[in-house]
Amino acid sequence: MEATGTWALLLALALLLLLTLALSGTRARGHLPPGPTPLPLLGNLLQLRPGALYSGLMRLSKKYGPVFTIYLGPWRPVVVLVGQEAVREALGGQAEEFSGRGTVAMLEGTFDGHGVFFSNGERWRQLRKFTMLALRDLGMGKREGEELIQAEARCLVETFQGTEGRPFDPSLLLAQATSNVVCSLLFGLRFSYEDKEFQAVVRAAGGTLLGVSSQGGQTYEMFSWFLRPLPGPHKQLLHHVSTLAAFTVRQVQQHQGNLDASGPARDLVDAFLLKMAQEEQNPGTEFTNKNMLMTVIYLLFAGTMTVSTTVGYTLLLLMKYPHVQRKRVCLGEGLAKAELFLFFTTILQAFSLESPCPPDTLSLKPTVSGLFNIPPAFQLQVRPTDLHSTTQTR
Repeated sequence: MEATGTWALLLALALLLLLTLALSGTRARGHLPPGPTPLPLLGNLLQLRPGALYSGLMRLSKKYGPVFTIYLGPWRPVVVLVGQEAVREALGGQAEEFSGRGTVAMLEGTFDGHGVFFSNGERWRQLRKFTMLALRDLGMGKREGEELIQAEARCLVETFQGTEGRPFDPSLLLAQATSNVVCSLLFGLRFSYEDKEFQAVVRAAGGTLLGVSSQGGQTYEMFSWFLRPLPGPHKQLLHHVSTLAAFTVRQVQQHQGNLDASGPARDLVDAFLLKMAQEEQNPGTEFTNKNMLMTVIYLLFAGTMTVSTTVGYTLLLLMKYPHVQRKRVCLGEGLAKAELFLFFTTILQAFSLESPCPPDTLSLKPTVSGLFNIPPAFQLQVRPTDLHSTTQTR
């Protein structure tokens, strides 16, 4: 009985300590913008339902305005910007104050503040400047980049034609097409849509996107301090990231084996390796193996999923509202805009898009709304466009 009483007392003291820390943490708002009052230990969990983060943030913006503070868990304040004007003012007029990169708890252990996306300060400035210049040299935002995207879009259209009007889920093909564009820039390679390893890499990128945006992922973001040692979705996400990392490491090793030190760089990995050779005598260099790998892994993930998710959502919108078919500062902003425009124009010039079910039954509600909005799965039918009649109509 005495031992039981001792454990109960220790538990009560531990809970009291946690409550005290939570109260002190959530009250220390400093100069942060206003927002909903966080609860001890929970933060703003009640206002922000995991898995529907976007709708919760939009609801709060109606009450607190375009700039407000929420707490993901008891000790993690996040400043939210809603709308084009708020983002422009923050990133344009107050760029230094808003230049820091917040953490993504599910990925923090892997990236550990390295790479162009998860770094801050001088490391981020050097890596960002170098990566942007290297991508431009490789054709991003130029005619060479557009020709690369057009060639991939033609491959996608040929694969669509092979469906011969049968309903199919386009999500994997869209992700493979956009991934091939970024793989060409990163590794100088294009992969067949039938390549099993390439399919596994693309699915791993999709699994990563789903993991950080899912209800479990958002819950982990709020309570990672408690959930980290426990089983959960973060363990599966690490498996997906490991697949991306292993693929990237293999490509880098192949580049190291046949690198032409006299240049010029064939792709971004070459550019990094050449820069690392130039800086090898600099003890404070940021051009290290880890920063290279973390930068390339992130670009592989982002270049695969962000554009393809947007393309998928737009195809869904075009099927939902078929009458529309009759108008036709992000690191990769130029590439993304070019990809979206060229993929859509190539697809819409070749096909009319149809749904095997009535348009009014199609749902536009995201399957998951978290760090990303992920469109629901859907079936697509493509019919060859009659270009002659289209020209006469115009």
